[in-house]
Amino acid sequence: MTDQRTTASGGMETSFGFRNVEPGEKQPLVNEVFHRVAKRYDLMNDLMSAGLHRLWKDAMVAWLNPRPNPIWRSLDVAGGTGDIAFRIVEASRRQAHATVLDINGSMLEVGKARAAKKGLSANVDFVEASAEELPFDDGTFDAYTIAFGIRNVPDINLALREAHRVLKPGGRFLCLEFSEVDMPLLDKAYEAWSFKAIPEIGKVVTGDRDSYAYLVESIRKFPNQPNFAAMIGRAGFERVTFRNYSGGIAALHSGWKL
Repeated sequence: MTDQRTTASGGMETSFGFRNVEPGEKQPLVNEVFHRVAKRYDLMNDLMSAGLHRLWKDAMVAWLNPRPNPIWRSLDVAGGTGDIAFRIVEASRRQAHATVLDINGSMLEVGKARAAKKGLSANVDFVEASAEELPFDDGTFDAYTIAFGIRNVPDINLALREAHRVLKPGGRFLCLEFSEVDMPLLDKAYEAWSFKAIPEIGKVVTGDRDSYAYLVESIRKFPNQPNFAAMIGRAGFERVTFRNYSGGIAALHSGWKL
């Protein structure tokens, strides 16, 4: 398969998987995907990562090292079901506060129910809004996290600038995302698994092949690690670095507002 990744100069705005769509069309299409998969989102991530997403998320929160302080605040974007937010609160010994923001109300409803079940409703609040237009004042948060969500945002550069805006000076940006495999043989095996197995498994397990096909294609379109790091730097972040997990199947990008 020829390389279809977008570059640091953009292209995701009108990319719905491998389909090119008109400006403004992508967000409603993405919304529909997540309305359909909301109740099976954790299963979806298990299928797409062979369960490894749980370890990657743990590593993300460990690198963040949330403060056990009631005034320490984090914003988890595109994190409707609460996976990252709950980990952050637990890592802070249930002291820190996390805000979960998602554009998809179905995902947020799942997250609210999970928060109540875990006894974390006092530590986590949920906001329905777009990553491209955050409803918060400048310098509100100590940390901004986004896991497996930024590739679904139409204007990634705008979302990155918004992330920089709402962080306090000294605030941390962390983005975990499927990325470009950098190990020979593993890349071929992963490509076969992604394009041939995952959509069919999605169809058998959930009855929804198309959503899984889109998600696999969106991974392949997303900028590789150096290109995405360049985008983070252009948004104003400094000390931008990334770590590869599982040979680059996923990458964790870090930046600071200094």
